[in-house]
Amino acid sequence: MSFLDLARKRCSIRAYQPAPVSQELIAAIVEAGRVAPTAANRQPVRIVCATSATSLAHLGEAANLHGAPLAFVVCVDGQRAWKRRVDGWSSVEVDASIVTDHMMLAAADLGLGSVWICNFDPAIVREACALPPSLEPVNILAVGHAACDPTSPDRHATERISTSEFVVNG
Repeated sequence: MSFLDLARKRCSIRAYQPAPVSQELIAAIVEAGRVAPTAANRQPVRIVCATSATSLAHLGEAANLHGAPLAFVVCVDGQRAWKRRVDGWSSVEVDASIVTDHMMLAAADLGLGSVWICNFDPAIVREACALPPSLEPVNILAVGHAACDPTSPDRHATERISTSEFVVNG
């Protein structure tokens, strides 16, 4: 499958089978995140992998995991992040998002569903994951075997803006 086919195939899944995700698939998703690029290769991203019923329930107090049997909490260490000299802008959210995107696409490539979650209570996530003060949660990626039909890869023809609107000439 080409990359563009994979990108078109991937969709947000909000219903999961209760079956656990195998350690082999988890390892492949983690590896996709590990090899993702970060600004100046500073690698400020850390991943918490939640698979137990207890950890998922506690994490579920902070965010709707849609019944996924696996959740990755993508965190950043702001002290490790690259910062732009001119204005001090930090790459942490961009780095975390690149890692999350790599993991999300890897899950799709492995036949798993996922949904990227940004709507969560960071204080509850911090407690649920026992995060040290140096780490901030940025994204949650819920993953599992879909319990619903995926949306059509052809949806982008009508659900996305046109290329001429997307590309701004400068």
